[in-house]
Amino acid sequence: MAGSFRDLIVFNKAFEFAMRIFEITKKFPSEEKYELTDQIRRSSRAVCRAIGEGYRKRQYPKHFSSKMSDADMENTETQVSLDFALTCKYITRDEYHELLDTSEEIGRMLNHMVENPDKFRPKH
Repeated sequence: MAGSFRDLIVFNKAFEFAMRIFEITKKFPSEEKYELTDQIRRSSRAVCRAIGEGYRKRQYPKHFSSKMSDADMENTETQVSLDFALTCKYITRDEYHELLDTSEEIGRMLNHMVENPDKFRPKH
């Protein structure tokens, strides 16, 4: 098993996804700065934070599953913000589908971790 949360494929995908969100939101209108822009950036980054936090507690399967569930919740929140961004025409339909596909892949990986916490327990 990986020695660091940074070695996890899901962490790296989530980190790249959050950075893609950051780049895309640079073109959002300034009136969204304290609303949609901040919210989607925070929720996408929170996925990575929850993965890191949960990985540090992976010796406790229930805590680990809970943190991965939190990461999945933040991932879903990001998807809702993407829905708003598309509807408000801040992103193109192609950008939306690309981002949503990535988010859904991350969600599947997180769900696997929630359902299989013992696979991530440290080996002593």
